[in-house]
Order: sequence, then structure tokens, then C-alpha cells
Amino acid sequence: MTRSSQPEMARNTLCRSPFLSVKFFVFCHGLLQLSQLLVSGYLKSSISTIERRYGLSSQTSGLLASFNEVGNTLLIVFVSYLGSRVHRPRLIGCGALLVSLAGFLMALPHFLTGPYEYDRSVASTFSNTTDLCQPGAPGAWANLSDASCTPHASRENHEVLLVMFVAQALLGIGGVPIQPFGISYIDDFASERNSPLYLGILFSLTVVGPGVAFMVGSAMLRFYVDIDKVSSAEVQLTNKDPRWVGAWWLGFLVAASLVALCALPYFFFPREMPKEVVTGKDRGSKKRENMLSQLRPRSQHTENLSLMEFIRRFPVVLLRNLRHPVYLLVVLAQVNISAMVAGLATFMGKFLERQFSLTASLANMIIGAVNIPGAMVGIVVGGAILKRFQMSLRQCSALCVLGMLLCLLTAFPLLFLGCPTQKVAGVTHWDSSGLGHHAMACNAHCRCPERGFNPVCGSDGVEYTSPCSAGCSSVALRPDSSVLNYTGCSCIGAPGAAGTARPGTCGTGCSHLFVPFVVLSCLAGILASTSHTPSFMLILRSIQPEDKSFAVGIQFMLLRVLAWMPGPVLYGSAIDTSCVLWERRCERRAACRYYDNTLFRHRYLGLQFFFEVGAFLCFVAVYLILRKQEREASQAEEAKAEPEKEKLAGKSTKSPESKV
Repeated sequence: MTRSSQPEMARNTLCRSPFLSVKFFVFCHGLLQLSQLLVSGYLKSSISTIERRYGLSSQTSGLLASFNEVGNTLLIVFVSYLGSRVHRPRLIGCGALLVSLAGFLMALPHFLTGPYEYDRSVASTFSNTTDLCQPGAPGAWANLSDASCTPHASRENHEVLLVMFVAQALLGIGGVPIQPFGISYIDDFASERNSPLYLGILFSLTVVGPGVAFMVGSAMLRFYVDIDKVSSAEVQLTNKDPRWVGAWWLGFLVAASLVALCALPYFFFPREMPKEVVTGKDRGSKKRENMLSQLRPRSQHTENLSLMEFIRRFPVVLLRNLRHPVYLLVVLAQVNISAMVAGLATFMGKFLERQFSLTASLANMIIGAVNIPGAMVGIVVGGAILKRFQMSLRQCSALCVLGMLLCLLTAFPLLFLGCPTQKVAGVTHWDSSGLGHHAMACNAHCRCPERGFNPVCGSDGVEYTSPCSAGCSSVALRPDSSVLNYTGCSCIGAPGAAGTARPGTCGTGCSHLFVPFVVLSCLAGILASTSHTPSFMLILRSIQPEDKSFAVGIQFMLLRVLAWMPGPVLYGSAIDTSCVLWERRCERRAACRYYDNTLFRHRYLGLQFFFEVGAFLCFVAVYLILRKQEREASQAEEAKAEPEKEKLAGKSTKSPESKV
């Protein structure tokens, strides 16, 4: 073998390396984005389960869901500055490892706390008590309420919250470099022909990712939370039981492991790779290359700024863009839409569970298989309409107005499609004496604790918070030791005649409204999503070219600060105001056990409708401004054209005279 052939072979080997292929980078980045969104989206799919397990209010869980935006917002601005100054693939890999660590930390509370405890009617290895009516035996209720409230239990709850909030902050910080650096790296080294295709694949995955997260949540919540701590024979619950807690932590382990695996290839990609070469003739390549060459000096100028110059220039660019009426109004419209989506993504599962008596698993499946794909369809349709008709700015704003108007008309009936609150003795339903279920004469001899929770449905159609509150004195079991029914219930049936009750909630009893609700909500999501691409085009076309990267960064920062951070907290606070019975743990208010369903529906969907109206009004204002600008431009052109017409008319009148 000659010496001259050795460098040639080395070059061929180097060229064959997958880490010098932009296509392989796109493949790796697609998997990483999908797994990253799996971690961040999975929390939203299991939020109601985590509430029930650790006794959290909706406001607290909403704050937890939005806390990842805090770490993200603090650092996202500097991504515009760093640009290609850093080794982008390695920074993406480090961010991914941080996201993976955050996922493992989210699952950690399960291993720090003891087994899940719940009130039960049949004694077990974890509890030798029963929640049946036992006259004259108040001591039997001891560990169902106060016994679990120890200083250790109270401290344990604070530790759980601290770990989860730290994990969410790390999740936000780790996610900062992944999408921006990945997009810029692909755009730098992909061919001009393939770059839009690659970026389109990545943007589509940002929509698919949350859908996959909800589907994973649907699968994981079918397993009991302590599947690793107790045998299946010990579990006396089914996933339809209101006390059921699914294996919420299992999905975090799966997602975090996937992120860790996807992070490894990034440490082998070079800082710069050869520009992708596309064979074949590209008719528009020269035109695009000229456009890119005009834009490159500006981007290089941005990258040559020092950090102090960048920080000093940022407020100037921020104020300049915020003074632009079209930019400001479009961003405000997107803030309203994002706030609507924040509430939809965080609490729609809980809403479906409470409103239509669905299991957490089924609610997640509906969101992941119907609502999120519907939003993806809307985005694609909006982009296709934009491309097909080559719309002007005014036409883009008109499309946004039309989409939001149709969304409003579709979403309005949802306020009335829902179930009434179920009859719960002493909570939403009272006996003839007006006494609560813990003070009713029929169960006064049972000495029931106020904190007992093991819902049963009486043969009279009224729900009771426990067999004791229904006055039930005995229980019939199936061969597998699960509860068949309760008998000897003194509060059910005619006075003096004991009735029966079955385990579990009575439900809301309006399942016939579920399908129309899902269809209308999916349709409203499709219509609202059609404004996604046109609104982005309004931003990109209405600002100065040199401010484009800054303006997009400012836009995403405002979306986080004004929508994604406060949105879930606002929705959670509104949902909490509709609670009619709170669980109490260690003298503190914990999770809500019963909601006023009508109030829940009106406040939750009413808040979404409010944000939709806000987006609609902003788009209307944008349309009016652009129409006015078009008229002024056409009048200016006419004014310029009039002197030329007069000159031509003068020449035409002079020409016959000259002939004479």
C-alpha cells in the first residue's frame, strides 16, 4: 500500500462517518426532542394522580407544572447571543443529560416515601382497621385519620415538593440549548433545498411529542402506584376507584432513560461539519443563495457583538419591536392562545375525569389520540392554505381572524355540555333535617371520622364518602377478597329498613354528552391551530430583517413569561374555587375530593373562552391596522402616479399643435 493512498483512505473513512452527516444529526435530534417532550409532557398527563398521591391542590400542581419555564426563561435570551460561539452539539448533549437527571428526580419521591395508604373495609397487612359502622368502637378509626399525621409525614411532604420543584427547574434549564442550537446547527450545514424539510420534521415532532407523552401516561396509570412494593393480591382497588393511584413515577423513569440514551451521540458530532451537497439541479438555489448571502453579514454582525454590547443592545431592540403595533398585537394574540393551551394541556385530563367520570388512563388516551393530533392537523392546514394562496400580510391576518371566530362559535356550546354534580350525602345532598353526613341521625351511633374516604354508591342513588357514613355494618366479598357490596346500611332506604351500597362512586351519569364534547373540543382546537403559521408569518414579515432573531427570541420569552408560567397557576386557582369538599392532612388543606361540576366547567372552560376572545380581538386589530396601511400605501402610489398622468396628458395635447 502506497503512502499517498493512506490519506485518501482516511478521508473516505472520515466521509463515511455518520457524525459528519446532517441527516444523521436530524435523526438524532428528532429522537432527542421527542424524548425531551416526553419528560416535560408526562407530568401534565399524571398531574391529577400526583395531586391525589401527595395531597396537592390544583394551584400547587399548576405551579409545579409551570415551574420548568422559570429556569428556561432565565437563560433562553442568551441563546441568541451564544449562537455559533460554542460547541453546539456538546452543549445540546449536556442539556439533554440535565433533562434526564430532572426526569429521574421527578420519580425520586416515590422511592423516598412509604406505601400509599387509603381507607379500606377489609383488613390487610398494612392496616387492621375497617371503615364499616362499628357502634361504640371509635378506637378502630385511629390510624385512618390522625395516626398517619406524624412530624415525619409532614416533613416528608415538604421534601417531596422540594425535590419536584428542583427537578422542574433543572428540566427547564436543560431544555434551553436543545431546540435553538439544534435548529441553527441544521440550518448552517444542511443544503438550502433540504433545510426546510429537516426543520419541518423537527417542528412536527414538537406537536407529536406531547401526544406520545399522554399515551404513555395512559399506559402507565393502569398499573398500581406501589407495583414495586406490594403484591397484586394486596391491592383492593381497581383503576375505576376514586382512591386509585396509578404508577405515575414509571413514565418518568422510561422517559429519562430515553433522553440519556439520545444524549450520547451529541458528544461525537463535530463543532462544524461539511456543508451538505445535493445532487441534481435546483432552480431556485441561486436565488436563495443570494438571499442568504445578504442575510449572513447581519448574522455575523450579531455574533461579533461582545456580551456587554449584546446586553446593552437587547433593551433597545426590545422596545423598538414592542412599539411596532403589528408585532405587539400578534404576540399578545399568541400569548392568549398559549395561555389557553397551557390550561388545556395541564388540566383537561382532570376535567374529563371529574366531569364525565372517566379513569385517568382513559382521559389521557383521549387527549393524546384526539385533541393533540387535531391541533397538529390545524397547524398543517393553516400552513397549506398560506402556501396555496400566497397570502399577503392582510390576508394572513384575515385567516387568523376567521380561524379564531370559528373557534369561538365551536367552543361556546362546550360551556353547556357537561354533567351535574353527583348527589353526595352531606356535601351536595342533605337529609330532611338538613344535617351533614357525619352528623345525620342514621349514622350518629357509628362515630364516623370526618376524614374517612372510601366512596360508596347507595341503592337510593346517593353517594356516601365511606361505608360508615352510609351506616353500613357488614360487607360481602368476592372470592378474590374484593368488595362485592355493603349491607345493613341504616342511612339508605326507608327509615327502619337497612339498604345496600356498592363500592365506588355513583358517577355523574351523563356519558351520552361525552362524545359530542370531545368532537366539539377537537374541532375548536383544529380551528384555533390554523392561526399558528399565519401568525408567525405576520411576525417575521413585519419586523426589520436585522432584528429577526432578536424578535423571535423576545416572542418566545414573552410567551413563557405571560402565558406558560402564570397560565397553569391561574387555571389551578380557578379550579380550586369550585371545590366543595377538601381532604385534610395534618391540619392542612390537601387535594380536593369533590367539585361542583357546573362551577368547575364554567370557570375552567370560561377561562379558555376568555383567552380565545382575547386572541380574536388582537387579530381583528391587526387586520384593521394592515388594511389601513394598505389603503395609505395605495393612496400614496396614486398620488405619485397623478403627476406622471398629467405629464402624459400634457404631451398628448401638445403633439397635435406641434403638427399644425
